[in-house]
Amino acid sequence: MDEFLDFGCEDKTIVEDPFEPPDVGCYEAKKMSNPTPAKSVERLFPFVLKSRNLIVGRDTLRRSKSKLHFILITSDISAGSRAEILSDFSHYPIVQKYTSEELERFFRIQGAKVIGFAKSGLAQSIYAEMKEHRINRPEQRSKPAESLPVPPNA
Repeated sequence: MDEFLDFGCEDKTIVEDPFEPPDVGCYEAKKMSNPTPAKSVERLFPFVLKSRNLIVGRDTLRRSKSKLHFILITSDISAGSRAEILSDFSHYPIVQKYTSEELERFFRIQGAKVIGFAKSGLAQSIYAEMKEHRINRPEQRSKPAESLPVPPNA
């Protein structure tokens, strides 16, 4: 079954299978002229609001440590507050990005400079895209040294 497909070129190409792209220069040029746009992490923020995985405020974060995946602090936070967050949440990844105005626009929260993301697949995806802005390395809890097993005497 032959069909004529229009790829925006002057010449029409006969294609055997309409689902298989033809090997013509015009199609290749059109395909390469549409680069995929870069994905930004902000596209996921409306889903955070909808899923209620956002934890706002230092006191709430301290009470919700068992649910916490990572913390986002703004770039306009004071040095003292930044140091306090880094010491209080040393076991959690802390990312510093955006301003408090941007957080207000993304999450509709006013004046927040510290927010947390509850453990979820969505939080993992957001953190994976933001981890280049991480400002600490989560502390590794050391395990007690285990003694080696003693082999039985034969």
